Amino acid sequence: MATSTTTSRSADRAKGNERGKRSPLASVGLHATLVVASVIAVFPVLWVLLTSLKPAKHAITTDFVKEPTLENYRYLVEQTSFFTWFGNSVLVAGITTVLGVFIAATTGYAVSRFRFPGMKPLMWTLLITQMFPMAILIVPLYNLMGQLGLLNQPVGLIITYLTIAVPFCAWMMKGFFDTIPVEIDESGRVDGLNPFGTFWRLILPLAKPGLAVTGFYSFITAWGEVAYASAFMVGDQNLTLAGGLQTFVTQYTANWGPMTAASVLIAIPAAIFFVFAQRHLVAGMTAGATKG
Repeated sequence: MATSTTTSRSADRAKGNERGKRSPLASVGLHATLVVASVIAVFPVLWVLLTSLKPAKHAITTDFVKEPTLENYRYLVEQTSFFTWFGNSVLVAGITTVLGVFIAATTGYAVSRFRFPGMKPLMWTLLITQMFPMAILIVPLYNLMGQLGLLNQPVGLIITYLTIAVPFCAWMMKGFFDTIPVEIDESGRVDGLNPFGTFWRLILPLAKPGLAVTGFYSFITAWGEVAYASAFMVGDQNLTLAGGLQTFVTQYTANWGPMTAASVLIAIPAAIFFVFAQRHLVAGMTAGATKG
C-alpha cells in the first residue's frame, strides 16, 4: 500500500514537472518579450542620463557621448535657481508625505475598526474622488485656491496634493488594517489604552509596510507633479522642481542639456526614498489589497 502511494505521488510530481516545462519556442518568446520590455523601460532613462552629459550644442544629436562633460550640471547650479526650486519641492513633498500618512492612517483605522453614521458615504466619497482625471480639476481648484488666497503659496499645493493622495491611501490603509486581528485592539483596551493610544502604540508598529506605501505614494505625488505646480506657482523663487523644468522650454525651443541634467537630479531623491522603503512596499501593497 505504501509502495503504491509513493509511486502515485511520484507520478503526479512528474506530470506537474512536465506541465511546468516550456517548449524551446515558448522560452525564446518569453525571454525576447522580457528583453524588449526591459529596453523600452530603460531607454528613456538612459537617454536622459547620456544627454545630460553631452555638450549643449550636441544635446539633441543621435551621436553617442564622445566627450562627457558636466557643463549642463554646472549651468544648472550656477545660472538657475535650482536650489531654490529644490528647497520648495522638499518643503511641499515633505509636509505632504507626513500629513498624507497621518490622515490616511487615522482615516483607514477609523473606518476599519469603528461603525459610525456616514461611514459608507465617506468611503464612497473617497472612492469617487479618484474617478475624476486630475486635468479637469485644475480650474475649479485654481478658483478655490484663488478665493482662499493660497495661490503662489506652498500651502495651496500641499492641500491640493493631499486631496489627490489621501483618498487612495485611506482605502489602502483600511484594507491593511482589516488584516490586523481585532484582538490586538481588545488587549489594548484591557491594558487601559484609549482608542488613539491603541492605534499609536499597538497598531501602527504593525502597519509599517502599509505606511511605507502610503508615504511613497504621497511623496511621489508631490515630488513629480507638473500640472498643478505650473498652474498654481509663478515667479522663479516660488517654483518647485517640476515647475522649474518648464523654464527650459519656450514656445519654439527647448534647452535640452540643462533640462535633462535637472531631470537626473530630480530623480535621485525619489530613488533614495524607494531604496529605503522597498522592503516594505511589496508587503504593504499586497496586504492592503487582501481585504476592504
